[in-house]
Amino acid sequence: MRAVILAGGAGTRLRPYTTILPKPLVPVGERPILELIIRQLARCGFERIDLSLGHLGELIRAYFSESKYAPREVELRYVWEDEPLGTAGALRLVAPPEDSFLVMNGDILTTLDYGALMRFHEERSGALTIATHDKDVRLALGVIEGAEGTVRGYVEKPTLHYEVSMGVYVCSQRALGHVPEAHFDFPELVLALLEAGETVTTYPFDGPWYDIGTPNEHEAAVAAFEANPSLFDAADAGSA
Repeated sequence: MRAVILAGGAGTRLRPYTTILPKPLVPVGERPILELIIRQLARCGFERIDLSLGHLGELIRAYFSESKYAPREVELRYVWEDEPLGTAGALRLVAPPEDSFLVMNGDILTTLDYGALMRFHEERSGALTIATHDKDVRLALGVIEGAEGTVRGYVEKPTLHYEVSMGVYVCSQRALGHVPEAHFDFPELVLALLEAGETVTTYPFDGPWYDIGTPNEHEAAVAAFEANPSLFDAADAGSA
């Protein structure tokens, strides 16, 4: 199985950490988040991982080329974004896979079984599968219900419920044909596939999931990891 990890973003929301480190090298516990992801993928049977690099990408390549802790059972390849191509546009840099392949952001801590996600996608034969998570968003304001100046109801600080993308996808080969030679993000790819009549499926997941893109979320991820490293299949991440 093959995977592509999107590791080229500038990580502006996580400054000042990302001033000197690319976001995928920001540590969770004693190891960079990207190393934990690669270890998880290797345990799920992935044999090749393409890393799409941009901001401070040389540091990522240097780490995995020289670190004795980097997984050796998986082949790592590097592609470079000379300019930002978007989360889906970066796929044009990767040699086309022969089969369906995983695509994910390089800043995610989760217990998602990537192998099970791949099997789910293959069973449904869609063009794209999106791993999803339920998210509650509480508004700190009163919401007026009504129209044309007439109030029909008033809800104080409601909680809204959404099914959100985890930043983890499985793409079939034919999905690549909908990625243009331009900056292109995954939301645009989803809409392009739907417009073309392709099937896009979701893979709901209710386990731990952290996107370390902000300081608060990074702190939450670190706390969850340090409380139970083995939960994230990383019990040996600190060993030689």
